[in-house]
Amino acid sequence: MQAWRVHRNGEPAEVMRLDEVDRPTPGDGQLLLKVLAADVNFPDALLCRGRYQVRPPLPFTPGVEVCGETPDGRRVIATPALPDGGLAEYVVADEAAVLPAPDALDDAEAAALHIGYQTGWFGLHRRAHLQAGETLLVHAAAGGVGSAAVQLGKAAGATVIGVAGGRNKARVAEELGCDHVIDRRTDDIVTAVKDLTGGRGADVVYDPVGGDAYTKSAKCVAFEGRILVIGFASGTIPAPALNHALVKNYSIVGLHWGLYNQKDPAAILRCHQELTELAAKGVVKPLISERVPMADAASAVQRVADGTTTGRLVVIPGLAAASGESAP
Repeated sequence: MQAWRVHRNGEPAEVMRLDEVDRPTPGDGQLLLKVLAADVNFPDALLCRGRYQVRPPLPFTPGVEVCGETPDGRRVIATPALPDGGLAEYVVADEAAVLPAPDALDDAEAAALHIGYQTGWFGLHRRAHLQAGETLLVHAAAGGVGSAAVQLGKAAGATVIGVAGGRNKARVAEELGCDHVIDRRTDDIVTAVKDLTGGRGADVVYDPVGGDAYTKSAKCVAFEGRILVIGFASGTIPAPALNHALVKNYSIVGLHWGLYNQKDPAAILRCHQELTELAAKGVVKPLISERVPMADAASAVQRVADGTTTGRLVVIPGLAAASGESAP
């Protein structure tokens, strides 16, 4: 079978190579899955660079979430067992962690539902306790992680302010359902948030960016607000001034979704059930900006790494290289 593998750490476009390899063999409690679609995530780029919290041995295959088919024909979503990730024709996954793909979503959408939406749900509901009527500020609102938070925030009854970079991404954020959109390239985020909230600030901030985004969030978070630390796509890990959090009475809340697999797997199942119901109602629907053929997977990972994409890029192994398609 074909699988993309990383033989040395570096930029995805330089270190990913399409190899011919043997199909992985499932162990006890595992399933062999035929990959129908593999979502590209920012952690895939970090894995290539050797900067992710997990460092699989070389060579390894990136791809942390897939929609696949079981040997008995069921359509499921799963996180493959590294070092054999999802950018391959077949993967192995732990049977206990395999979830049914929602009927309301196609293969690409189902592949993009798992980590991003679970992260959003746990962040907004379990960690930040977002309430209806509150104001939610979402950084990188047009991206894969941010777009999930926008939809989940609206589903929770919040007023959503999206931050995006550039006119095209701002338009995407607006189409996703943001009540207000701030273009970080032309607008002052702090001033805009305060103006939009009558000086109060944002009750919850969803920050997968870090760096300057975090610094500005701390300046416009509300009294008793919560800043959710989701990730550091900017490449800069902020160093919060804890005296500032004390003086303004706000919380800095971390979220590592993967820990729930170890600490509370039942909560992941409950979350998936709720996400499936929301998908059936049409309330959440992953934004797929492009369905990518297998041959172009390295380029897709690089584009996500570079921050030039909107929504999700999803690799479809069965899609011919000459017929890569963009979503409308």
